[in-house]
Amino acid sequence: MSDSTIAAISTPPGRSALAVVRVSGPDTAGVADRLGLPETHLRVARYATLRHPATDEPVDDVVAVRFAGPASYTGEDMLEISCHGGSLVPQLVLSAVCEAGARPAEPGEFTRRAFLNGKLDLMQAEATLDLIDARSPAMHRAALFQLERGLSGRIEELREELLNLQGLVAYDIDFPEEDDGPVPAANIDAAANRLHVALGRMLELAPEGELLRDGALTVIAGRPNVGKSSVFNALLGCERAIVTEEPGTTRDAIEALVSVSGYPFRLVDTAGLREGAGRVEGMGIEVARSYLERADVVLLCVEAGRSPGPDEVEFLAEVGSSEPCRAIVLRTKFDLGADSAGAQTAHEKLSESVAELPVSAHTGEGLPQLRDALLQRAYSGIRSEEETPVVTRARHVECLRRAREDVSAFQDARVAGLPAEIAVTHVQDATLALEDLLGAVTSEDVLDRVFSSFCVGK
Repeated sequence: MSDSTIAAISTPPGRSALAVVRVSGPDTAGVADRLGLPETHLRVARYATLRHPATDEPVDDVVAVRFAGPASYTGEDMLEISCHGGSLVPQLVLSAVCEAGARPAEPGEFTRRAFLNGKLDLMQAEATLDLIDARSPAMHRAALFQLERGLSGRIEELREELLNLQGLVAYDIDFPEEDDGPVPAANIDAAANRLHVALGRMLELAPEGELLRDGALTVIAGRPNVGKSSVFNALLGCERAIVTEEPGTTRDAIEALVSVSGYPFRLVDTAGLREGAGRVEGMGIEVARSYLERADVVLLCVEAGRSPGPDEVEFLAEVGSSEPCRAIVLRTKFDLGADSAGAQTAHEKLSESVAELPVSAHTGEGLPQLRDALLQRAYSGIRSEEETPVVTRARHVECLRRAREDVSAFQDARVAGLPAEIAVTHVQDATLALEDLLGAVTSEDVLDRVFSSFCVGK
């Protein structure tokens, strides 16, 4: 427990009905007394007039609630003061609290103290920030699951399996005189293989989990006037991009966050790709290409009923060659491709390996299929295994990768016939990697990186 008492405004700035000032630390009760807040039962809201400790002048009429550690968010004595909102009053209350003996809190210091006092593990602390920053229902679900120790529980299960594996190997070390040892070698190898597979599966889903944070970057590309902006607006559900018959209307990339069945996508409408563009439009095309290099999904728009040009075939060969394929061909303006009998004009496919979807932004035809295709491209793994915990941060991925590499090294050591004393060190290193993930052996540098991204007051 820290020897200092901290305070911060926990609600965002701006005009509001109420604001909350939090206080935590060993001198919380003394701070409350010096503010003129009367003693009350724990966890009972009490209306009072908060007074400045230096002048005894009233600052605001507030509602105060006291919490005694360890039964509090931080594990320390805490005080929450609800005052009037706005720009001035919360700052005056915070100033009075600091005058009464508290100091301004650092970013994430309340949650850091909760972690250090054993109220939550490091992955739960990160989930707290993810919950605050969640911009889609899918990220909200993942953060809640992690906050409730769904992911931490799975990591602890894997850690226990590693410890059990160390126990099995210990028999080989303790009973070297027995040819096969009391534990069959096949049992040890099977346990190691199960761990390798489980860690590998979590790593396979990790890229999709990381996409939940900012959204899958989805770039709409194609020649000018093929309907890119119309598709953008149709997916977004509003007239965000200007749609005209004039080629080159979109001079720069337009980006928006859209939720598809609760999963986030960063939708980007780009300048039309063509030769001979003017200087300003050419700059927009360069911006478009920079987005394309980073895209998770590329929607190549080609009008329905028109055979693709060499430039479009070449472009698709470039963006559609990745594994897994990140390209989808949209045959746009499908409602305009019907002949007098109502039949659609046939067109040549760009690629046998890349899906093509007929869409009409005007009638909405093909948009449900497009949304399904987007989900399949970006989130097929975590949607098909919703009960599997998903890692959402690069730190998680690094720790899991270290653990799997150490399990692989253990397996290789056994195949090479190395002594059990040497082989088991890799299992020990894998265990340390998972303990680092949970925060059991995390360095101060890692903690600084994690909590520095929090807002002040949380």
